[in-house]
Amino acid sequence: MAKAIPQPWVNRVMQIVEEAGAEILKVYETDFEIQTKSDESPLTQADLAAHQVIVAGLQSLTPEIPIISEESAPPSFAQRSQWTRYWLVDPLDGTKEFVNRNGEFTVNIALIDGHDAVFGVVGVPVQNKVYVGDVNQSDLSLRAYVEINGDKHLLPGKSYDEDAKAVRVVASRNHGGERLESYLAELASQFAECERRPVGSSLKLCVLAEGGADIYPRLGPTSEWDIGAAQAVLTAAGGGVYQPDGESLAYNTKESLLNPEFLAVGDASYPWRERLPAFPAR
Repeated sequence: MAKAIPQPWVNRVMQIVEEAGAEILKVYETDFEIQTKSDESPLTQADLAAHQVIVAGLQSLTPEIPIISEESAPPSFAQRSQWTRYWLVDPLDGTKEFVNRNGEFTVNIALIDGHDAVFGVVGVPVQNKVYVGDVNQSDLSLRAYVEINGDKHLLPGKSYDEDAKAVRVVASRNHGGERLESYLAELASQFAECERRPVGSSLKLCVLAEGGADIYPRLGPTSEWDIGAAQAVLTAAGGGVYQPDGESLAYNTKESLLNPEFLAVGDASYPWRERLPAFPAR
């Protein structure tokens, strides 16, 4: 059986996430400059400051474990395919949320073991929240929880209530499109009620882990660092993230770090594939 993450690691990674969040908030409170990366996504001083804090912290904690961060050049697949485990980092997920100042941006650190996200910490600096998920932790008091202003609240998972005949969908604020609208329209025709909640960044998966929504269909591109930490939190809380073929979303399996489209669910024990429509063709 795979081992849980050592508690000193958990505590230190949470601290690193909080330190990175503090650096982000310093920039958030200023008239910061916005650059544009090669993929046209925005980049701020906050992304880079958080990256530096996280990389330095992880290298000090576990110098033997390599790191992939959104804000550094990724190693070749030939190199990283030899890794048994590594840290996967998105220093600031939801830069558009950061730029728009709606507070829905996150700091993300995941530990990937083999091809699985087994441990994740997601910080929400503006909300003073830190989510933690350790998929291999047998102690339920340490497996999945959120600290809010320092107070710990367990994420024990919430079973989907089929009798309610309703489904609560969390969706992106900035990445929709015709295919998603088509999918949600079909979804609404199959349930008595379909409630849609727009949320930014990896926070969407954390909302599922908290029981604030039932599903998150992602019909568009994401990178592995965008959701690794939040997938670990969600899985530890009893949910899951699945590719269109029903297999769990896996990491470090190919040259590209882009994910396939996926469906995230709050209750992995419910047969969602039997109930939900297929994703519309591209």
